Amino acid sequence: MSLTSALNTAQSIFNNTGAQSSIVSNNISNAGNKDYVRRQAMLSTSLNGAQVVKISRAQEDALLKQYLKASSQDSSQQTLLSGLEDLKSIMGGNNNETSPEVALRAFRDKLGTFRATPGDLIAAQGAITAAQDVVTSLNNASKAVQQQRSDADKQVKNQVDSLNSLLKQFETANNAVKKATAGNEDPSSALDEREKVLKQINQIVGVQTVQRPNNDMVLYTADGTTLFETIPRSVSFEPTQSYAASTKGNKVYIDGVAVNMGTGASTNAQGSLASLLQVRDDIAPKFQSQLDEVARGLVNLYQEAGAPGLFVWSDPQTGTAGGVPPVPPGGGIIDGIAGTIAINKGVITSGTPAGDPMRLRDGNINGGPPKNTTGSSGYSAELDRLYTAMDSGIPFDTDSGLDTNVSIMNYATNSIGWLEQNRSDATTAAENTQAAAARTDEAYSNETGVNLDEELTLLLDIEQSYKAATKILNAVDEMLKALLDIAS
Repeated sequence: MSLTSALNTAQSIFNNTGAQSSIVSNNISNAGNKDYVRRQAMLSTSLNGAQVVKISRAQEDALLKQYLKASSQDSSQQTLLSGLEDLKSIMGGNNNETSPEVALRAFRDKLGTFRATPGDLIAAQGAITAAQDVVTSLNNASKAVQQQRSDADKQVKNQVDSLNSLLKQFETANNAVKKATAGNEDPSSALDEREKVLKQINQIVGVQTVQRPNNDMVLYTADGTTLFETIPRSVSFEPTQSYAASTKGNKVYIDGVAVNMGTGASTNAQGSLASLLQVRDDIAPKFQSQLDEVARGLVNLYQEAGAPGLFVWSDPQTGTAGGVPPVPPGGGIIDGIAGTIAINKGVITSGTPAGDPMRLRDGNINGGPPKNTTGSSGYSAELDRLYTAMDSGIPFDTDSGLDTNVSIMNYATNSIGWLEQNRSDATTAAENTQAAAARTDEAYSNETGVNLDEELTLLLDIEQSYKAATKILNAVDEMLKALLDIAS
């Protein structure tokens, strides 16, 4: 080997180790960054020696697609579970102490006490107070359900705004990737940034990716709607200011195509957006319809001569407008009746004119002729009828998702059971999706993340290469000194 070739070899080693050490140092400094993909200097040997020809990025497209799918499914499932947990909180704690079911049971007990002592004014007042608790429970639950729908609508708006912003960021990162690739520059940093934004988009709406020349990327939703192709596609949504039971929320459109909400407690949605729509347009309205059916059933059960008796209601659309509305029809959901049900003033002692709780016993709450024609303090026929009716089968609407011919007590119990079953199923599914997301994340990180042990080992190898180049340089230096000494 000539002195010139030895010097060239040493120079090549210094150049390579400099590039390699820079990359390894960058890897080490980003060891805790989940959005960083490990780099490696690729060497090639030629007549001129070894040299760094490429910066390789530990990219794993197959694992990335698996991670994106698992992550979007987990995001949707956790969002749905959160919505069901919010509904559960409306009913109180573990014992559902603020639920209509618990209030109904307490009312039936008080009615039973009044039935046993029909001449006792205190027992009568206790039954009316318990009936008021039922009304309060239905009113509050109905209001809370609609508030939840309104909150979900606001979250949808926020998600849409975030999605539009992220798509613009994705465009910037994608253009940087294409520019670096086309110019034979290292696109690693731009790829990291694009992947970081991609993961955030995927949390909102599950995406499928397609690679094109120059590392260009196209995004589609799970159902095939174009989300990004060269430029972001428009994501639009018009929020609703307030919600009533009959309110229909507006749709979300991506590139003019409506986003479908998820279905099922183990939702088929991908991304949180579809699950928010499911909570707003399916889960919460279904529960509201069950509350409305309980309220309608109560008005029907306690009617007197074709008019509401103990329980009255206001049409959510038209109001009372002329007095007490008619008894609601059987077997048909009246949207929002749970929010307007109230106690007939004929049995409320406060106010002007004052009512009489004993009218519940006598069957003349609306001021008609009493069924207790003799005014007997021991009359209990009407109370017997009302008490027994609470355990008798009555028709309910099939659209409420529950049994259609059961007692109002069983219906209220089934409503809680429906909520708990969905929450239980959603919890199990959420645990599964969370585990799947964690496994795919770990697998992807193992292939693309930075392993400090490997990097430190590589750094030692680079150090050895540097020492070897130093020895070569020292040997050349000694040889040159020897030649100069001979020449002199």
